[in-house]
Amino acid sequence: MADNRNFILAIVLSLAVMLGWQFFIAGPQLEQQRIAQQAALQQQQAQQQTPPAAGAAPGQPGAAAQAPGTAPGTAPAGSIAAPESLSRSDALAASPRIPIRSEGLTGTLNLRGARIDDVALNRYRVTVDPASESVTLLSPEGAKDAYFAEVGYTVPAGAATPMPTANTVWSAPEGATLTTETPVTLTWDNAQGLVFRRTISVDADYMFTIEDTIENTGAGDTVLYPYGFVQRHSQPPNSGNYILHEGLVGVLGDGKLSEVHYNDLKDDGEVKPGATATGWLGITDKYWASALVPDAARGFQPRFLHSRVANTDTYQADYLGDSLTVAAGSSATTTTRLFAGAKEVGLLDAYASSYAIPQFDLLIDWGWFYFLTKPMFYLIDMLFNLVGNFGVAILLVTVLIKGIFYPLANKSYVSMSKMKKVQPQMAEIKERHKDDRVKQQQALMELYKTEKINPLAGCLPILVQIPVFFALYKVLFVTIEMRHAPFFGWIQDLSAPDPTTIFNLFGLIPWDPSVVPVLGPFLMLGIWPLIMGITMFFQMKLNPTPPDPTQAMIFNWMPVIFTFMLASFPAGLVIYWAWNNTLSVLQQSVIMKRQGVKIELYDNIRNLFRRGTAKS
Repeated sequence: MADNRNFILAIVLSLAVMLGWQFFIAGPQLEQQRIAQQAALQQQQAQQQTPPAAGAAPGQPGAAAQAPGTAPGTAPAGSIAAPESLSRSDALAASPRIPIRSEGLTGTLNLRGARIDDVALNRYRVTVDPASESVTLLSPEGAKDAYFAEVGYTVPAGAATPMPTANTVWSAPEGATLTTETPVTLTWDNAQGLVFRRTISVDADYMFTIEDTIENTGAGDTVLYPYGFVQRHSQPPNSGNYILHEGLVGVLGDGKLSEVHYNDLKDDGEVKPGATATGWLGITDKYWASALVPDAARGFQPRFLHSRVANTDTYQADYLGDSLTVAAGSSATTTTRLFAGAKEVGLLDAYASSYAIPQFDLLIDWGWFYFLTKPMFYLIDMLFNLVGNFGVAILLVTVLIKGIFYPLANKSYVSMSKMKKVQPQMAEIKERHKDDRVKQQQALMELYKTEKINPLAGCLPILVQIPVFFALYKVLFVTIEMRHAPFFGWIQDLSAPDPTTIFNLFGLIPWDPSVVPVLGPFLMLGIWPLIMGITMFFQMKLNPTPPDPTQAMIFNWMPVIFTFMLASFPAGLVIYWAWNNTLSVLQQSVIMKRQGVKIELYDNIRNLFRRGTAKS
């Protein structure tokens, strides 16, 4: 029995260490990063930009990038990263633009450079207030937190053929608007025999399709290298979470996921995976992403790049495609796709299927338990479509999980009940062999064998619950479907912590405990974490008090510790844990009653308070 308790205690303490790491170390580090980034932004506003060395400017795929089997291409004459001194509205007004209107997106297309650099997401708001602003994803160069995508062409080193650059102003039909029903065709003539026609279309969600036709009216063949990049200025303030990847990402060639963190790229400067014929790459946030899917007809060299100009860190995911020869008197066509939007699970799966994009669902960080996390999401989503509430869906999933593992839990609780019935015999064996540990263990094992008891049976429900817990945590933490999803009453966002706290009497006192230095996060102890703690207390008190005083003390304080730790976790996870504890108490009580074992919940609670009174 002691070994059993020690094993359970080791598992629970391991969980406590993980939660403590998140609370005491990861949280403060994120706050330090936020303060440092704010200081850097303020400093950069006051400094003049220093142009980078030739061939190293952000926004350029890189002169050194080697197209497989061809001569190296030269970097395009793209723009240098501009000082982020303009307001977003002024930066937008600095270039001619075409409106973008679709069901999922609102924004503008920049005719200078034919960049996609102004996108807001119509279906998502900054806060739970439906009247708050739409989430802004992409912003133009020159504005704070610039974030944009560009597709273009470069020529072999030494070639003098003019190519469109980041400063090229493309021609567009007068009064054009890019909508789902009306693609827009841009044109540019290099005056030396090449005419570029770019048709940009957008679907009802978040996928842009960029189809370029290059017509060669000259006398000789022209060799081009297609390129594309997604570029972001400054690291987003909420990046750096240890349980979620935010940064540069891609699935390239062999189907292997490449994840490059901002800070790692800042240290390395450049990460260049091997050349490939298939894949995608981009930049991902918790809920949003921008990713390029190069033309499937030709290979490309992917790259992740960091540079620093005028105290602005620039992060870039780019590719340089294999050479494209446009024969005299003919034309060539390339197609590139750009995803810029919310990482909706079903939508990413649909894009992966429709456009043959390998493992596009890995834009979402499903974690190590991918095989469990994603099916759990689909189960919750299916139940949500039936009941219309993600919180209720989580409760139903908990019941289903309990049902699936009922045979295992039943066997476990039956074995635990049998062990309680033989506790007098166990105590007698320990007393009889108190000076001989080996004989004591042999006698206990013989007793277990005679009574058909598995001493480790009590560990099984906990072992089963741990991967389910982490999988549900991932679903709540990373899937956008859970963002701003309400439950009932005061829980209006299942992906956020319970907003109430006992330290201001759940809102009756006009005071925000979270502002208290250092202790603020610990003081946000809401109603659902308290319910979870109470149910965990009942579950632990259903079992007899451990004979070892140290174990008894740890088991008594564990619900309190977990109550404070889980207070900062998503409310949906806390609701799941409280409901799971309640079902476990009911299930164990029924099985104990069937086995003729006394339910000691009331007695254990009464004895706990009696000991406290006696000590006082």
